[in-house]
This record gives sequence, C-alpha cells and structure tokens, in this order.
Amino acid sequence: MNRRDFSVAAASALAFGPAMLPCAHAQAVKPEAGTDYLVVDKKVAVEAPAGKIEVVEFFWYNCPHCNAFEPALDAWVGRLPKDVVMRRVPVGFRDEFVPQQRLFYTLEAMDLIDKLHARVFTAIHAEKQDLTRSEGIANWVAKQGVDKTKFMEQFNSFSIATKASRATQLQNAYKVEGVPAMGVAGRFYTDGSLAKSMPRALQVVDYLLAEARAGR
Repeated sequence: MNRRDFSVAAASALAFGPAMLPCAHAQAVKPEAGTDYLVVDKKVAVEAPAGKIEVVEFFWYNCPHCNAFEPALDAWVGRLPKDVVMRRVPVGFRDEFVPQQRLFYTLEAMDLIDKLHARVFTAIHAEKQDLTRSEGIANWVAKQGVDKTKFMEQFNSFSIATKASRATQLQNAYKVEGVPAMGVAGRFYTDGSLAKSMPRALQVVDYLLAEARAGR
C-alpha cells in the first residue's frame, strides 16, 4: 500500500476488503540498487548489538498487504541466521495511526506480542473489528484476557508515547513510502513496489544481508 493511499476512507475500505499482494513472479536476477532496493542517503541508527545485522519490517495493522505478508514473514524470520536481528516497527504516516503504534508497543511492553500480535490482524481483517481508536483497542484487549486497567496505563504512558514517536522518526529516516517495507542494516530499503512483490522483497533482503555481512 503506497503512502499516498492512506486516507481514512481508503483505510476503512482496504481493511475490510480482500488482502492482495502484487502478483509479479520472483526473478532469479541480482537485485540492483535504485531498481529493486534503495541505498539510504544517511545511515540510520540501529538497535542491534555489535556483530548483528538489523532488519526492520515497517507495517500497519489495518493494511491488508501487511496482513497477507505476515505468514511469509514469520516463516522467513524462523530461518534467519543467528547474526540477524529482526524487529517490527508500526508506521505513523498520519495522526490516526498513533493508537495502533501504541497498541503494538504496549503489547511488546507487556510481553504479549507472541500471543496477540497475529490476533490483531485477525480481528481487523477477518473479524472486521475497528481497532483504530483507543476505546476499541482497550475493549478488544480486555476480551483477550488482558487486564484493561494495566493495559491502558501502559498505553497512555510516556514511555509508549516515546516509542511511537521514535517509530515515526525511523520511518522517516528510511523514507518509507508504503507498507509492508523492509530496512536493512540502517543502509538499505526495499518494499513491494521496488521488488515487484513482497516474496521477492524477502529475496532482496537476503541479498542485502549478504552485502552488509561482507561490508559492502
């Protein structure tokens, strides 16, 4: 989903419509800078420890493409070598995105990502629930067996607000134009538009990991 398509009306329609990814076939050709991926103008700060290569997935819970990409991404993450660290970053293209940024980081702070991250996508895209506002989010997490009061204390905390703000800063540093998208080693960026499909974007990321590993 391109950044320019993120209007409230489009978000609603897409969230409740079919989730589709581009259908271009992956090509066994060497990825090219400027075509299949971009080199970031100014290196972006990473959180990965020394000796590790960071991969960032930029996503939005309401995005049908992100929802469709989740199974492939999870399978890919399960095969990553030990020198690669992957983290998810919720985008904040508009003020309306902030509640879902806070949702993700509150789940992370409460150690609920493994339990509820995938369920958020299911609630939005399969069950057609509106999780774009704090009230709806609070009611939904309570139904998942989470203490609503404790959740909202975290959700409204300064630390969660700071994480959401930093997520938006990271998205801007990588110049994210749509989601899902991938950042690699603070140096490279690719997405479905550049790579022609998200499955091929993962192949491009594999190539970029090798480039980063070799110091190129």
